[in-house]
Amino acid sequence: MPSSDVGAGGPPLTEDEAEDLLRCICFKTGPPGTVGVELEWFVHDGHDPHRTVAPDRLRGAYAALRALGLGSSVSLEPGGQLELSSPPAASLSACVATVQADLSAARSALARLGLVLTGAGTDPWLPTRDRLLREPRYDAMETYLDRWGPAGRHMMRDSASVQVCVDTGYEEPGPLGYRRRWRLAHLLGPVLVASFANSPTLHGRPTGLRSARQSLWAGIDAVRGLAPPLGREPRSAWAAHVLDTPVMCVRAAEGPWLVPRGLTFRQWLRTAVPRPPTRADLDYHLTTLFPPVRPRGTHLELRMLDAQPGADGWVVPLAVVTALFDDPDAADAAYRALLPLTETAGPLRPPGDAHWRAAIRDGPDAIALHRASVVCFGLALEALARSGAPTAVRDAVAGFHERFVLRRRCPADDRRPTPAPAANGPAAGPVPGPFPEPVPGPVTGTAPGAGPVPAPRSGRDAGPDRVEDLRP
Repeated sequence: MPSSDVGAGGPPLTEDEAEDLLRCICFKTGPPGTVGVELEWFVHDGHDPHRTVAPDRLRGAYAALRALGLGSSVSLEPGGQLELSSPPAASLSACVATVQADLSAARSALARLGLVLTGAGTDPWLPTRDRLLREPRYDAMETYLDRWGPAGRHMMRDSASVQVCVDTGYEEPGPLGYRRRWRLAHLLGPVLVASFANSPTLHGRPTGLRSARQSLWAGIDAVRGLAPPLGREPRSAWAAHVLDTPVMCVRAAEGPWLVPRGLTFRQWLRTAVPRPPTRADLDYHLTTLFPPVRPRGTHLELRMLDAQPGADGWVVPLAVVTALFDDPDAADAAYRALLPLTETAGPLRPPGDAHWRAAIRDGPDAIALHRASVVCFGLALEALARSGAPTAVRDAVAGFHERFVLRRRCPADDRRPTPAPAANGPAAGPVPGPFPEPVPGPVTGTAPGAGPVPAPRSGRDAGPDRVEDLRP
């Protein structure tokens, strides 16, 4: 997450200027080809993962990592999670090589301090995490998100993800054009959530969900985590969405930041209260929007993936996404295969529609998503072979395909919650329901809130309505 530095604000911004800026600074187009990945990890004690790592110990570990001079940037998340952000790479193989080398060095440095990295969407061991970062940004963020319930606080402290970044694409239409890539990212989203779900627990206790992490993100507030309307031209839809999303906080050079109630950025521009907003405020506001797919200048962030298990589990979602976006044949086939899902998605915007909710709850037990996953992995494997991707990368994707996709399983199914024994009485049971609501309350321009995500349904027919053979 960005620094809380306020910096120079600049002159006041008008509403027209803000709309023009948003259309210009997001969805910058050009030939696709670069790729990047952001990896979040929980840091645990190497001898006892149920033991909380002291804040001073974590800070010392991160200082040691920053001194390594890694190719990836190193940052600290609010709950003490480690984030490694790769530089933009010219190819999938270059991205994988850089991040693998950085992770190897990071793991060695942490091992010398008695610490290990854990890949999971939510912390599988600790009952709760304190917020390590005490800065105005995170104080304000927590104050704002607490108004909507506990999901935001848990998201900040207790979740970890894999974020894949792909180029926005060409201005022109076609499989590699930015309009198609924007739409493909949202169609593919619930398939990725279901296939790579890896967070069946929260605070060390079972939730009844395959991806508790994505449920937290879907429940942070009624607008901030939503996609803009997908039937509109992307630049206009995104600009309107940004301006009509409530302001999380008004930054200040000194003292705590103001956390207004119900003030959209558009209203702030029109009223200039509590002070006139600037370009810097708009840039900051953009960092406080958390849709499942976020346009960031020349690239799109796919933010819906749980952190993956194992040393190199993250390579598989990175490779699958890259293959489906950058190979024009695979991109076109995937788009055509996934488009029928819109017929049964329902009226809500991602991540509140029927398929996203089924992915969170049922994972690959949702038949429509399982069938889509089989098709998309097949297309990705073919594209990786055409691109000359490293054998190790193709083998990793093929292995995941065999172990999980074809068997209607996901990494969450390998996790067996083993909470630490309680000091008195029996071990804790499941997290009581209902779990955080994906879209809590009505949203302007959408159907009413979708309500709680229920526990998985029994049987192999769970999930939204079936679609016929998806392969075009």
